Amino acid sequence: MPGVRPRRGRHGGRPKVVDDDMAAYAQSLRANGLPLPQIASELVITSGKDKGEHLSVATVHRILAEADEADGTE
Repeated sequence: MPGVRPRRGRHGGRPKVVDDDMAAYAQSLRANGLPLPQIASELVITSGKDKGEHLSVATVHRILAEADEADGTE
């Protein structure tokens, strides 16, 4: 039985800063042979309180690992 919050359109958790376009761009940069720190310096957060900041290397690693897992490659 779902709660009241989802029915009212309220979902918990922190908003995502990495969208599908940013993840695809990170994948293309990695395919071109760029190292993770350089990829992280290329990607900029476009919304939220950290707008204008670059992604961390750990975040880039996570989104690329998630993309690999979704593609079935590791």
